[in-house]
Amino acid sequence: MEDLKFTGVGVALVTPFTPTAEVDYMALERMIGRVIAGGVDYIVALGSTAETATLNEGERDRVLRFVVERTGGRVPVVAGIGGNCTQAVVERLRSLDTEGLDGILSVVPFYNKPSQEGIYRHFKAIADSSPLPVILYNVPGRTGVNMTADTTLRIARASDNVVGIKEASGDIEQMQRILDGRPEGFAVISGDDALTVELIRRKYSQDDEIAILRKFAALSLATPAGLTAEQIDDHARHAEAVIAELHEYNDYAEA
Repeated sequence: MEDLKFTGVGVALVTPFTPTAEVDYMALERMIGRVIAGGVDYIVALGSTAETATLNEGERDRVLRFVVERTGGRVPVVAGIGGNCTQAVVERLRSLDTEGLDGILSVVPFYNKPSQEGIYRHFKAIADSSPLPVILYNVPGRTGVNMTADTTLRIARASDNVVGIKEASGDIEQMQRILDGRPEGFAVISGDDALTVELIRRKYSQDDEIAILRKFAALSLATPAGLTAEQIDDHARHAEAVIAELHEYNDYAEA
């Protein structure tokens, strides 16, 4: 059975800024309250959505502590802690203030394009050093290299401290291979909006699937009460389509 802390719907927070390019903590506090009130199961701070790579060390530390304090134990908090220098990540973990944190999310090393063996050794060192459960993060569109299903499973089997993966490869069959070979309790989390509904279907029994599809749809769009299983599925598909349209609009707006 998967660790219940990291099942359901997790939200990666953005980092809001003021017009003078400083972190807008008032807006961040409102955001935390809004997503918790909306029913999320856990929060991720300092992920790629938070533009963490553009925050300095002091800002990262302050944002993380602020998120932990304002969340106040209402939902689990996962901290994004990764990088392409293994030793730097290990040193960061050793000095990490873990109070109020429930896990870390660590991305495949970016830019360096390590081999699969290099990826394995990177995460093995992180798992051995982390005082908290580790969720792997595979996002080849950002890192420039894909962590294969075989490497993911190798890491999962070698380290009890590695409890799951956020999979954003865009390859549903790769995700399926991880599902088929994963150790008991290893979570497979969708990092691709377009594949979320399909991954939910593949992961859960019918009862669990309907419950999580309802939550996904409810968090994406208002979901009426009293729907049948088929109607919930249709509503989740509609929510998925709306999210895809929002992504297309955002891409157009940034062009």
